[in-house]
Amino acid sequence: MIVVAGEALIDLVPQGTGALAALRPALGGGPYNTAVALGRLGSPTAFCSRVSSDAFGEALLDRLRETGVDLAPVQRGSEPTTLAVASVDAEGSAAYSFYVEGTADRLFSVPASLPSGTRAVSFGTCSLVLEPGASAYEELLRRTAARGVFTALDPNVRAGLIADPDAYRARFESWLPSVTLLKLSAEDAEWLGGTPRQWLAAGPAAVVVTRGGAGLTAYTRDGGEYTVPGERVDVVDTIGAGDTVNAALLHGLAQRDALSASAVAALGAEGWRGLLGFAARAAAVTCSRAGAEPPYAHEVAG
Repeated sequence: MIVVAGEALIDLVPQGTGALAALRPALGGGPYNTAVALGRLGSPTAFCSRVSSDAFGEALLDRLRETGVDLAPVQRGSEPTTLAVASVDAEGSAAYSFYVEGTADRLFSVPASLPSGTRAVSFGTCSLVLEPGASAYEELLRRTAARGVFTALDPNVRAGLIADPDAYRARFESWLPSVTLLKLSAEDAEWLGGTPRQWLAAGPAAVVVTRGGAGLTAYTRDGGEYTVPGERVDVVDTIGAGDTVNAALLHGLAQRDALSASAVAALGAEGWRGLLGFAARAAAVTCSRAGAEPPYAHEVAG
C-alpha cells in the first residue's frame, strides 16, 4: 500500500483567452493527482486528506473510488473545497491563483494510524504550506519516517501561497532528514536555492529533478547522477505532469521492491535509467491531453 497525503481541490481551467474566459472545473491538487495516477498504474493506494462534503468534494472522491483508491484515511468536513484558478501559457505551462480561506483541507488532523501494509507515504504541495493542516502533515511525515517507512516529498512550490519565503525554505530543510526520496522541478530547485548534493547530505537517499521536455535526472548519495531525456509529445498542457512523475517513481520502486533507502542505494545506473524512463513516458501521456489525466498501466507498458 502506498499512501498519498495532501490536498484535493478543484482547478478552474480557462477555456479561452482573456480575463473573462469561461472556466471549466477539473479535479486536481498535486497529492490528489498522484493518488489517481498510482491507482491507474495499478499500485494499491490510499488517500489521506480532509475533503469537503460539498458537491466538489463528492466528485473528487468519486474519481478516487473509480480508480480503486482506498478512502479509509479520508477525513470529511462541511467547509468548502479549495479552488485553484489556472492560467496556461502558449507552451502549455500552468500557473495558479488560489482560494483557500476557510476550506476543508486546511483542517486536516494527524490520523491515529495509517492503513495496514503501508510501505510508503507521499507528501507535498499546498498541504505543507497552509496552516493549521501543514503542521499536521509535517507531524505525519516525521512520525512515518521515525517508524522506518519510505517517505517521498514533492514540494511543488506555489510561491503565491507562501507569505514568508525564507521561513518556508528553512522549514523545507527541516523536513529533509525525514525524507527518503525528494522529487522537485528545476523551477522549484531554483526557488528553494539549494542543490541536489546539499539536499542529499541532509537525509534523502535520492533526489530527482525534472526539467520538462529536457528530461529527468536522479542524484544519489554515493555520487551517482543518471539522466534520461524527455519523451517527444505534442503538449496540450502540463497540468499534473509532475504529479504523474511522483506516481511513476513510487510505482516503479514498488515494482522493483525498492521502497527503502538501502534498496534505492542499490538501484545502480540500469535501474535508475529504467525507472526515470518509465516516469518520462508517463508524464508525456499526461501532457498530451488536457487537464490532469494520468496514464493507465497499458499506456506506458514496455
